[in-house]
Amino acid sequence: MGKRKKTRASKDNAEEEEIKANDGSSSSKDKSLYEILGVEKTATQQEIKKAYYKLALRLHPDKNPGDEEAKEKFQQLQKVMSILGDEEKRAMYDQTGCVDDADLAGDDIQNLRTFFRAMYKKVTEADIEEFEANYRGSDSEKTDLLNLYKKCKGNMHRLFCCMLCSDPKLDSHRYKDIIDEAITAGELNSTKAYEKWAKQVSETKPPTSPLRQRKKSKKDSEDLYAIIAQRQNERKGRIDSMFSSLVQKYGGETVPEPSEEEFEATRIKLERRRTSKRK
Repeated sequence: MGKRKKTRASKDNAEEEEIKANDGSSSSKDKSLYEILGVEKTATQQEIKKAYYKLALRLHPDKNPGDEEAKEKFQQLQKVMSILGDEEKRAMYDQTGCVDDADLAGDDIQNLRTFFRAMYKKVTEADIEEFEANYRGSDSEKTDLLNLYKKCKGNMHRLFCCMLCSDPKLDSHRYKDIIDEAITAGELNSTKAYEKWAKQVSETKPPTSPLRQRKKSKKDSEDLYAIIAQRQNERKGRIDSMFSSLVQKYGGETVPEPSEEEFEATRIKLERRRTSKRK
């Protein structure tokens, strides 16, 4: 009996220490909502709810009659859960750090379109060229190459159709060296389709500068532009969906998309201000 009581007392003490660590005397302004709950930022909804229930059970006013500090912390806990327990509010908090309903609505939400438009700018030809220059010869390219080799089962003609910024005339020998090294290391298995292709490549002369920027046809640029634009549109779609949901929940009118003329007028106005400041 003595041991059992001692074990229970130790467990209660441990839980008390954990509660103090999570809702301690340090100002909540210095803590993130995740730190208040005592969970990681990557915590699942189930982990968040479990941490909430554990703290709520300890801090509930019924269990702490007359304790104003416990009451205040319990109210704070409700606020934390109202944000982290809601996927949309949580996503907004992770992006902006806003914790008040006034911040989660009103001007901050109305200006989200401007915020994300600045983050995901329009893709230009220069962006594509910069991406290609950084991608070719990088670790990311090598990883993509090996993964596509597995998916295509060594069919290099299919691989070149899927591989970003690839050109059979420039990259065949370079890709062959990378894949042969991976096969020797046991990371990949050789296939008949690959061996046939590799033999043909070995019989041709390698390019002198395989990593030079290839001359892109109009179709190549359009294809790469379409891939990047598609990814940006997917992100924008998710953001717009979240934006609409927040507007429905917290009110506010939808901000109309500005026209090209309005954009141009704003740009000219900014340029004039900069010029006048320099003078």
